[in-house]
Amino acid sequence: MKLFGRLSILSVLLVLVISVISGCGGAGEKKFLNIATGGTAGTYYPIGGAMAEILNNNIEGMNASAQSTGATVANINMLKDGSVDLAIVQNDITYYAANGVEMFKDKKVDTIRGIATLYPETCQVITLEASGIKNIADLKGKRVAVGAMGSGAEANARQILDAYGITYEDIDEQFLSFSEAASALKDGNVDAAFLTAGYPTAAVQDIASQNKLRLLPVDADKADALIAKYPFYTKVVIPSGTYADFNEDVPAISVMAMLVCTDKVDDKLGYDIAKALFTNLDRIKAAHAVGKMITKEGAMKGMPIKMNAGAEKFFKE
Repeated sequence: MKLFGRLSILSVLLVLVISVISGCGGAGEKKFLNIATGGTAGTYYPIGGAMAEILNNNIEGMNASAQSTGATVANINMLKDGSVDLAIVQNDITYYAANGVEMFKDKKVDTIRGIATLYPETCQVITLEASGIKNIADLKGKRVAVGAMGSGAEANARQILDAYGITYEDIDEQFLSFSEAASALKDGNVDAAFLTAGYPTAAVQDIASQNKLRLLPVDADKADALIAKYPFYTKVVIPSGTYADFNEDVPAISVMAMLVCTDKVDDKLGYDIAKALFTNLDRIKAAHAVGKMITKEGAMKGMPIKMNAGAEKFFKE
């Protein structure tokens, strides 16, 4: 009888444990979200940290954390393998991943969903005033730094040049990083350089501190053609005074930093994430200067992929 009594007690305890576990699916469920950002010295990391704090403070049961990563390409691969749930990425590289082109050729990632676009990262074309170059069309026959081989910036350079009917056969292309391109410009080893980054960009400020520089405009018709072909581009104006001794407004195009998730984030959670972040933008503005450029009105501008339906619903309300 004692054995049966013990079995009965164990059965009751087992039922209670199962009930508690089942109950965890309700309102008290813990939600763990890892947010992939970028290097600790960059923009994505402080923005991601602020986002994690907002989510933890505004979504019941949320346990979000931001982690430092190798930025966009690495973040997309981490989303693909399930090691992160949300990521800050560039929208052009996200487009390449979703469509299996450029650096994601034959490596299509079709599980990414958009939460929101955030702020512009501008395609800047830099030359020295002394070069006499006034327009992108003038780059034919010149030595041009086009970004590191296979980078997002290099793809931007190739696409912008193409809009002007210029290919690498028409220029002496140099595959250089931002810092390498800055040094090459100062030393007279290249005539112009493409880079993609939020402005003012430290590498360009460094050039402007020692040389009078010029930013080359992207003409309106060329910008329209690029946007028609590549949905991730948006028009921007780099304002006068962004860099020392350069006092003209310069029309340009930008890609956008954006927040994405995988298709495993359900519509309700997508809605809750969008609502929490975009009703607490002051916290993001406090984390980094680019935060002031993030708005609910601009959250679908340059969106290159299918959105999480819940996030989309929030922005259309």
